[in-house]
Amino acid sequence: MSRVRANRIFGKRRESHVLILASGENVRHMTIRPWMAALAVSLFGLFTIGYLTATAYLVLRDDLIGASMARQARMQHEYEDRIAALRAQLDRITSRQLLDQQVVEDKVEKLMEQQLALTNRHGKLGSVLERAENSGLDTNSLDTTEERPLGTIDAESDDRASLDSFDVLLGKARSMEPVQKTRALAFAPVGDVETASIADRADRLFSTVTLSLKGIEQEQLAHIRGLTQSAEDRARDIGVILTKTGVTLPRKLADISADKTDDNAMGGPYLAPVQTTEFESSISDLDSALDRLERVKAFAVKFPFANPAPNRKITSLFGNRIDPFFGKLALHAGIDFRQKTGSRVKATGTGVVIHAGTAGGYGIMVEIDHGNGITTRYGHLSKVLVKEGDTVGAGDLIALSGSTGRSTGPHLHYEVRRDGKAIDPMRFLNAGLKLTSYL
Repeated sequence: MSRVRANRIFGKRRESHVLILASGENVRHMTIRPWMAALAVSLFGLFTIGYLTATAYLVLRDDLIGASMARQARMQHEYEDRIAALRAQLDRITSRQLLDQQVVEDKVEKLMEQQLALTNRHGKLGSVLERAENSGLDTNSLDTTEERPLGTIDAESDDRASLDSFDVLLGKARSMEPVQKTRALAFAPVGDVETASIADRADRLFSTVTLSLKGIEQEQLAHIRGLTQSAEDRARDIGVILTKTGVTLPRKLADISADKTDDNAMGGPYLAPVQTTEFESSISDLDSALDRLERVKAFAVKFPFANPAPNRKITSLFGNRIDPFFGKLALHAGIDFRQKTGSRVKATGTGVVIHAGTAGGYGIMVEIDHGNGITTRYGHLSKVLVKEGDTVGAGDLIALSGSTGRSTGPHLHYEVRRDGKAIDPMRFLNAGLKLTSYL
């Protein structure tokens, strides 16, 4: 049985329940307070919730485990798909890298071949340019291979390039291993992987350097053509001066392809012509033009275009004059130069001495045959320094002036004859002044 009693504690009324337990003579009682009841109810509730939760877990465990396994399977499939995509992209990049490396190597090899060709061209140009310089042509403007070597062409923003840039690029292509690419792929999304190709940069660099090499080649060709034209113009100008003077160029000098021995005998099996490049053709043209110029100059220096008494005053010209002995009109067949006895007399052109001694009114005289019917005479000499049969060149010392023969005083009498007929020496002296810049 239970009984309710009320008592006051500190002015508050509290209710409690007394539980009496009787067993025979033993009687026990227990007072149940409200907080004890609340605690009991709470423990009971917790037990009930735990029981229900355990029951639900046991019932739903299989479903939860299945869902977790399915989620893990989906994650594994996604990871495997990503790994497969990365591996495929790595394979593509590796394949493209190998292809790019081969392309770069091929392009570098082509550029090296072009550079070697330019070097060989410069070697071939050496002897020809030396001949051109010796012929009086200006060769200073050819600065394509010495002043601008390939290795020093600048490369800025892929607009200007050099072989050094290709060497660096080729080194990068060779050093990029798949492992390095794998690291980049592992930390980058598939769509963000670097797609710039080394071959693309190589194409731009190759195009720029090729244009630079083409520019150098064109400068070489332009300069060679300029030298060829200059040599042809000089040869033509010398020919014009010779023609106006009365000297006709031999026909063989007009055609450089003619055999210098004038031997037309030829033969041999027929072979297909050798294919020549534009550069080789230009070099051949320049060589032919220089050959013709040298032959024309060699032909011109044979004739009496020099002055036999440089810096000496002319006292009597060619033509009719009053004879100093008879006092009447007479033909003066040459020109006279005022010279002291013993002054030097020089040959005016290349030739062979055909007379060296006394010759009537000429006194002591030297006569030189220059070929093509042209001869020169040097009269009134005091001493002869050559003998008949000697070959002399323009400017060579041949005698000393004097006043021998039909002379009124020390001077040099100088004549030019064509086929034995006297012509005005001033024509040759004036032509010689014009030829000074060509010979």
